[in-house]
Amino acid sequence: MAELDITAEIRDLRKTMDSVSAVVDLPKLAAEIAQLEEQAGVANLWDNPDVAQKVTSALSHKQAQLKRVSEAIGRIEDLELLAEMANAEQDSAAQAEVRQELISIQKVVAELEVQTLLNNEYDERSAVITIRAGAGGDDATDFAEMLMRMYLRYAEKHGYKRNVLDISYAEGAGIKSATFEVEAPFAYGNLSVEAGTHRLVRMSPFNSAGKRQTSFAAVEVVPLIEQTDAIDIPDADIRVDVFRSSGPGGQSVNTTDSAVRITHLPTGIVVSCQNEKSQPQNKASAMRVLQSRLLEIRRREEEAHKKQLAGDATASWGDQMRSYVLAPYQMVKDLRTNFEVNNPDAVFDGDLDGFITAAIRWRKQAVAN
Repeated sequence: MAELDITAEIRDLRKTMDSVSAVVDLPKLAAEIAQLEEQAGVANLWDNPDVAQKVTSALSHKQAQLKRVSEAIGRIEDLELLAEMANAEQDSAAQAEVRQELISIQKVVAELEVQTLLNNEYDERSAVITIRAGAGGDDATDFAEMLMRMYLRYAEKHGYKRNVLDISYAEGAGIKSATFEVEAPFAYGNLSVEAGTHRLVRMSPFNSAGKRQTSFAAVEVVPLIEQTDAIDIPDADIRVDVFRSSGPGGQSVNTTDSAVRITHLPTGIVVSCQNEKSQPQNKASAMRVLQSRLLEIRRREEEAHKKQLAGDATASWGDQMRSYVLAPYQMVKDLRTNFEVNNPDAVFDGDLDGFITAAIRWRKQAVAN
């Protein structure tokens, strides 16, 4: 029986993990964890809930990061030993298990490598995603709902917490818009590359002639606001309207005016929330989303100012960043990275890792150039 030789693969994994460890700076990370543990152990920590939440959240995230890196290094060492044992015993079943473990570790290490590229100010945050139907009538509103399900499935597959805040249903099929949170470390850093205009090409199920239809939907991704962020919104700058929550087709799902719509008068931003049971809860959720969007506006203004000072005239990403083609052929292609797959069903079921990884690398390279 032939020996299983994965020497080159293990060498590549170790090389990548050396780079990851250097960027993460494990001794510094361990020191930060020790400092946060000391702060978390203070008896009166929760006298200031805002500070307590920031400390415990930072501690949990850094502990998880250290655990992932340490476990990956340990798994690589164990893999080499397992391969030696399988070869020594001439055990084909054991060799097959080693190959599966190799594939699993390569995926984990690749994710860790990409995470080292997420070093912008808000990349570690959770994300708020808003999807809006564009041109294309019923196909566009149906497409918007397909995208919402795609991102919710992506989050579900990764074990991320999802919280749908607001859905505006279309009169025909699908949705006009939806806003939801994806709560997980680096959710914003990963999903921020999904922002832009998405295009769907298919044989329209809403056209009696069965003609091919092109429709569009816009995806907005902003970092979730934290209680410690300084976003001051004067009462005079907002208008708060309350209304009755509704479901598909306008069917009443709530007998009280618990839904809340907040309009930020200086910018014209409108945020609605009807998912919570009470008006105060909906208002708090809507204010959090409004603050997140204002935070993103501030970040973009700061970036634009920095580029102006640096003389960088590079245009932002094009409006159309990804095409989903269902007819006459099957393909999903990112127009920035040229990454493509021929299985749209898997993509719409949340298989976005390849697109996200390619886009993060592309963005980093674009900034470097």
